[in-house]
Amino acid sequence: MTEELFRADSYQRSCDATVVAAAPDGIRLDRTVFYPMGGGQPGDTGRLCLADGTTIEIVDTRKAPDGDAGILHVPAEGAALPAPGATVTAEIDWDRRHRLMRMHTCLHLLSSLVAGGVTGGSVGDGKGRLDFDLPEKTVDKDDLTAALNDLIGRDAPVSMRWITDDELDAQPELVRTMSVQPPRGSGRVRLIAVDGIDLQPCGGTHVARTGEIGGIAVTKIEKKGKHNRRINLVFTDPPST
Repeated sequence: MTEELFRADSYQRSCDATVVAAAPDGIRLDRTVFYPMGGGQPGDTGRLCLADGTTIEIVDTRKAPDGDAGILHVPAEGAALPAPGATVTAEIDWDRRHRLMRMHTCLHLLSSLVAGGVTGGSVGDGKGRLDFDLPEKTVDKDDLTAALNDLIGRDAPVSMRWITDDELDAQPELVRTMSVQPPRGSGRVRLIAVDGIDLQPCGGTHVARTGEIGGIAVTKIEKKGKHNRRINLVFTDPPST
């Protein structure tokens, strides 16, 4: 099991860790700041720095397929692998991570503005999208752009807290996603709260305030099925803070 430092602090850029196992499909550490792909958010990239100065480029981060809660740091093709027990410094590509954090939080704002269940989504580097269960076009591109930038301009604080599985069961309205349910079984579920705007389960990384997102534009609203509208976003300005 990997200690997931990014759950408590999305801004931690590096950590010291010990190699648990290493193979071409992934390097396991006892602790990490690397977020593994999940919930529509891509896995982190970055590097592992060994004591002798050797650097291993990490091109993706994924959850281990065997269900043991491990995390695989995928090395660049042909990279030399560290020995189990070796001490490394794990460093994420911070600029990319921060862009993903900004977009992920913005997608939470978008879901608070659209009256429809979320049927899919993707957090991209500089862009993102959410799909909604909307049989008719009830949203307008320009109106949504203005509403999103208003929420961003409020500079509302974003925080994290945990509730129990039973507490989530008693509040089913917190779950917006129709096709994917929050992970259960550990006894608790992580919530992301945007003060006065949104509250929903999420395991991803987020910025600390909405003003950090920067300018956003809705570029396109597409019909992707009888009951599916896709809303696409891009950054237009750098973050204000």
